[in-house]
Amino acid sequence: MAHDEHEVAAPAPLADLARLGEAAIPSAVRDQATLGAPGGRFVDRVFGSPEFFHLWLAQAVSSLGDWLGFLAILILASRLGASAPGASVGLVMAARIIPGFFLSAGAGVIVDRLDRRQVMVVTMAVRAMVVATLPFVNSVLGLVFASLVLELATLFFSPAKEALVPNVVPAGKLTQANSLGLAAAYGTFPLGAGLFAVLAQVAEWLGSIDALDALRTRQEAVAFYANVVCYVISAVIIYRLDVPPTHVDAAQARRDEGEEEAANLGQVFSEIKEGWHYAFINPVVRSVNIGLACGLIGGGMLVPLGQTFSEEVLGAGPSGYGVFVFALGLGVAGGVIGVSTLQRRLPKVRTFVVSCWGAGAALLLGVSMSSLLPAAICVAVMGVFAGSVYVLGFTLLHENVEDELRGRIFSALYTLVRLCVLLSMALAPILADVFDGLSSSLVDRRIDVGIEIAVPGVRITLWLAGAIMLLAGSLAALSLRSLPEGQEEGV
Repeated sequence: MAHDEHEVAAPAPLADLARLGEAAIPSAVRDQATLGAPGGRFVDRVFGSPEFFHLWLAQAVSSLGDWLGFLAILILASRLGASAPGASVGLVMAARIIPGFFLSAGAGVIVDRLDRRQVMVVTMAVRAMVVATLPFVNSVLGLVFASLVLELATLFFSPAKEALVPNVVPAGKLTQANSLGLAAAYGTFPLGAGLFAVLAQVAEWLGSIDALDALRTRQEAVAFYANVVCYVISAVIIYRLDVPPTHVDAAQARRDEGEEEAANLGQVFSEIKEGWHYAFINPVVRSVNIGLACGLIGGGMLVPLGQTFSEEVLGAGPSGYGVFVFALGLGVAGGVIGVSTLQRRLPKVRTFVVSCWGAGAALLLGVSMSSLLPAAICVAVMGVFAGSVYVLGFTLLHENVEDELRGRIFSALYTLVRLCVLLSMALAPILADVFDGLSSSLVDRRIDVGIEIAVPGVRITLWLAGAIMLLAGSLAALSLRSLPEGQEEGV
């Protein structure tokens, strides 16, 4: 966490926070000593503290609700826009993505000024109320509006949750905590999909009860009601957390000393600027942002092009894409478990960079294969490195960002993630078509390097995706050159 004398100084009052030549660990990390070493109880050994166990449980329950709601919204959007279901689904999904580009920075400032636990409770309650209205929505426009409100609530909930984690987890357990968080966020999808299928039978039974006709007991409506229950349970668990808002007290102390003005529009914009400035002057935070953002541009291309690659290059059909998805999920799980197991022996910064390179190299090798099995193995290896990148990236942010800045830093990260995922998914099919035309006209879609290799546009685009992931690792490594020698191992 160092910068040389030529770097731009951080604006007051964050100059002290961003004095990157300090070898000291941020106070937010030092304060974890007050949590005590994990005891012998199961909760302490696995989760680090009872408070994080409850926070994780709330995240797992709300994520289960998220997946139920997501599947139900897709069905509802298709039904409401029966004449153009694809366009309806796309419009609703856009409503869940676009607000983050314009409002997440301001949300981060608010998260840093308020009690984060209360922010999470309020936003969870808002999400529950909005979802409760969805069974009665009768137009795509109404569903779009509801999706916008849901996304606005999420813009506050997600950075508040991430900012709270280091306050309830001992420093030595942060990597494990982020692994558990990833499992709660995505590991609940199979459970949610299975529960959604079960709710179809429940909806059929409820539909036979005339007295419940007013509740519109279709499958998606019952899923929405289950989603509401999940959100309410999550809100109650979060409400019962005992986490003092120390960052609010510190901000109030600065205002009392005259170092910080009361909140106004100008001050909000100043704090947004300070948050983004800090995100790009701290070498570790900068490297994480660059590595995750650029890596997602490359890795995100596999989503829209994976099925095309399976069908056109491997001749494996749609089932081949299913194999890819399974292999990727298996690899990510392996990477998360591996990082959690070896966390005490891993130099986090160096492992983060190497994982970025490893993910890119595995993708390059995988899309160079001509049969399904070796390609799937390479995709699984890519998943191992991708899981490591995610867990270590969030851990490094938790360890290297002061409590008073975390809301803004994670809001900035989520903005970059949204932008890069959207960019990759939008560009990948276009690039595949362009490269396919060039390959057809220049080399008849085949090259001979001792063996004949097919080079359709989809393979060229995925090669580019792997190269971008390698570039992400290189840029992250370059960003870390300003760290003092030897400090990297301690991060």
